[in-house]
Amino acid sequence: MSAHDPPPATPWSRRPVTDTAMALAVALSTATGEFGTGFFGPALSGLGGRVPPLWLGVPLAVGAGLLTWWRRGLPLLLLAGSLLANALVPAHLAVTVALYTLAERTTAWPKVTAGTLASAALVGVPIWRFAGADGAIPISMAVCVAPALLGMYVGTRRELVERVQERAERAEHEQQRRVAQARSDERAQIARDMHDVVAHRVSLMVLQATALEAAKGEEAAAIGTQIGATGREALAELRSLVAVLRNDDDVPLAPQPGLADLDALIEESRRIGIPVVLDVAGHAGERPPLLVEHTAYRFVQEALTNVHKHAPGARTRVRVQRTPRLLRLSVGNGRGRQAVGGALPGGGHGLLGLAERVRLVGGEFTAGPTPGGGFEVTAEMPIPQEGR
Repeated sequence: MSAHDPPPATPWSRRPVTDTAMALAVALSTATGEFGTGFFGPALSGLGGRVPPLWLGVPLAVGAGLLTWWRRGLPLLLLAGSLLANALVPAHLAVTVALYTLAERTTAWPKVTAGTLASAALVGVPIWRFAGADGAIPISMAVCVAPALLGMYVGTRRELVERVQERAERAEHEQQRRVAQARSDERAQIARDMHDVVAHRVSLMVLQATALEAAKGEEAAAIGTQIGATGREALAELRSLVAVLRNDDDVPLAPQPGLADLDALIEESRRIGIPVVLDVAGHAGERPPLLVEHTAYRFVQEALTNVHKHAPGARTRVRVQRTPRLLRLSVGNGRGRQAVGGALPGGGHGLLGLAERVRLVGGEFTAGPTPGGGFEVTAEMPIPQEGR
């Protein structure tokens, strides 16, 4: 133990000063008969009007003092010991402290009522004989009933404060849990966006590089230019996503891609020789919410990426059907050719990511093979109606 470490706590150092002072007061009043003899009347034993003998007063004082010092953990034992001492010598202060402690620590009406009635009987009977009902009733009320009521009030108030503090701590923990969940959801959203951006752009670059191997002259130069443009676009999108992670306050203000950007997205696939047809039907109603539009864009982007990976060169049709209440998307492709040099690597999370995105906006996702040997993914997303 270093010189700066506090000394180890002992049972004596852990007890409050008030408990020690109260234990000494109870022991002194029990040993001398003060606060009882000659004022409140004799005990059941008949002792009264004089100081208890040492052989009786000292042991009772020591016992009552120790029980009072440990009163917080032994309220019932303290009450029993106080009533026993009060039956032999006037120990009304010990009874008062015991009833207050019992009521303050338990706050249970049956226990407190039983203890108060028993104490009132044992305290009031000898006083009744000594001073009659006029003296017994008010003294019993002061020694027994008043401390019990005060203890009930203090104990109930303490429990109420503890419950309020517990609720506040629980609410704070719940708020921290919600914040952590929101951060986790945001990280998952950013991870999905990074997956979509990297997978789509890199798959285009790989396909373009494959075509570059067989190209010559001006065609090779054009393909090389496309690869460079695709790489720069991928880097720009990645930088915007990383900026969101690094700067909580200065978030980029560029709008997220939506339905209006599908033409440019599909044109990228056409430039590398994949025949993609965009079919848009239904323009009724107002523009869908930005979250729905962004989800639709990422859905088409990931679906085209899967076509590039697993069915290069396959004829693909992107259908967008919009009604006032529903946005329906489908991306279907025919049978594709075998990829040169093997299929593009995949993380196995493409369809899972698509399904998760659609469900987050309350939509439904389906995917499966088509009769002609192709594959089709479909999403139906509801369009919230404002004011309804």
